[in-house]
Amino acid sequence: MSFRLARILSVALLGVCAATAVSAAPRAKTSKKPAQPAVPTLVWRGDVTTARGIVIDVAKAYEKAGKGKIEVQPFNTASGLDAVAKGSADFAGSARGPDGTAESSLVFTPMAWDALVMITYPSNPVSSLTLKQVHDIYYGKITNWKDVGGNDEPINLYAVASPGDGVEYSLRKLLFGRGSQPVAAPRLYVNTAKLEEAVTLDPKAMGVTTLAGISGNSKVKMLHINGAPATTSTVKDGSYPLFIPVYLITNESNPKAAQVKGFVDFLSTDTVRSIARQHSLVPYDEAPALAELDASRRPTILAEVGARPMPQETPVAAPGATYASRAAVAPTSERTQDAKQALDTRNEESAAKKAEASADAKTHTVGKGDTLGAIAKKYSVSVSDLRSWNGLKNDMVRIGQVLKVSAQ
Repeated sequence: MSFRLARILSVALLGVCAATAVSAAPRAKTSKKPAQPAVPTLVWRGDVTTARGIVIDVAKAYEKAGKGKIEVQPFNTASGLDAVAKGSADFAGSARGPDGTAESSLVFTPMAWDALVMITYPSNPVSSLTLKQVHDIYYGKITNWKDVGGNDEPINLYAVASPGDGVEYSLRKLLFGRGSQPVAAPRLYVNTAKLEEAVTLDPKAMGVTTLAGISGNSKVKMLHINGAPATTSTVKDGSYPLFIPVYLITNESNPKAAQVKGFVDFLSTDTVRSIARQHSLVPYDEAPALAELDASRRPTILAEVGARPMPQETPVAAPGATYASRAAVAPTSERTQDAKQALDTRNEESAAKKAEASADAKTHTVGKGDTLGAIAKKYSVSVSDLRSWNGLKNDMVRIGQVLKVSAQ
């Protein structure tokens, strides 16, 4: 046999052996697991305060527990409520309860107790204010820090622009009896986060935010109210007067209602309670007495500051209760806000022209942001004189109202 033929036979034999080995090898078992249905991502939208205070960390814990994913979209209260009502978000967060009939279809579930806190620049010598002083600052009666024990310099009062903002609405509801009360705050911001940033840059500033929002923030100074500091213990026992519930808002007609309910149930777990405490919040079910105290303190505060009691809105109820709103409707979208701001600007310009035209007649036409105290200061008269000349029973004035500013 020639060498070439032997080589060809060897190669052929090896090929046969290899093929036999392959065919004899056991085939790997393959089994396809049924595809698991994807859990839809839930969307949360609401005020920055609630997002920072609890929602962001709760969303992380929810995802870590393998229950699903939460997309957090912090902005402001009005946009969150509007999104849930329209179905573009699955739930919202708010530092206030419902304020109008447009929200009556939504479910407000209280998650925790927080506190409204007045903040100022760290070097400000003022450390405490009374409720009456806070009321008078927002009303425009007190405009200088020296009148509350500070330096002789103006109080630069900051506020959030949206009338439906949870923090601003809750404060005005407590101090004036209605959340829509105009206040003497010419410096306006889109949300509390921007307001806090502004306060850190202005030694004369004052504004309101929440305990959870600025807990541990050394760039601002929290003022005591009626001598009481804002802490989790003073919130829990009710000794700090400006405590508020923080809500999760849902819509029962949401097509993802089952997933939303799963998240609501998750809020009652020890994991979420622990997160709440880490952010200086009091878990809602750990302070049941505050719900009753919330209703009884309101007329007491109004009496203390000298404000007129207003019709009560729906009080705090048990978690999951549906609130039926009966108050005036507040704007609930950015588009509505833009239209309202344009209208307010036109009204303000019109009121200014009327006021200028009536100056010679010794009258003043009330414009946006006017208070009786500010008008009295402008014309160098007393508030009591203005009440007497105009037959006023209190200090409330309305845009377009014509007031006598002289006895003649």
